[in-house]
Amino acid sequence: MDFRRSTFRATAVTLFLSGLLGIWLVGRPSLLFAKSHQGDTGIPPEKVAEYVHAVLEAHRSMYTISIVNRMQEKGVVSAAEHWEQENALPLPAQFLQHTGRLVAESGAGIRYRLIGLFPIYQRNAPATDFERHALETLQRRPEQPVTGIVASGKKRYFQAIYSDRAISPACVTCHNNHPLSPKQNFKLNEVMGGIAITIPLE
Repeated sequence: MDFRRSTFRATAVTLFLSGLLGIWLVGRPSLLFAKSHQGDTGIPPEKVAEYVHAVLEAHRSMYTISIVNRMQEKGVVSAAEHWEQENALPLPAQFLQHTGRLVAESGAGIRYRLIGLFPIYQRNAPATDFERHALETLQRRPEQPVTGIVASGKKRYFQAIYSDRAISPACVTCHNNHPLSPKQNFKLNEVMGGIAITIPLE
């Protein structure tokens, strides 16, 4: 593992762990209040999803605007799909996907990933009817997440899918110019897909 790749991994882990700490600090008073005043057993999964999504959005926006866009404008380094081979920065979508894999590998239980109706790679297509319905709904009403209870084997999960917009010219350029992209007319700030956050209920 070269220095750039190991640095990216360490940075991604640090960012996510700092976000989880923030979620714990914000959620802990709510948890205590719920237990002492409402007899609840903890923070509702809807609220946990909101916390996680807020952290993800803040981290990716910071990475996109203050690192990718800034470095490209100054001609220091660009973002590229094959960033490891080209000595470049990961694209903003790749940043989120890679950190999602690191979180999944950590065994924390929470998972998140990018999905879309027009993915460049089929691994990013909706995996269930619920995810497909959510993406179709977000195309019409992107302001609110689509939520529900889903099952995988004998386990139940809460899933929240938030709209994912093209917040950077790099997002639009990548999808519109990629030979495998089924849609090549995306515009800046358009809904490109969704961020699926999955939380175990047991």
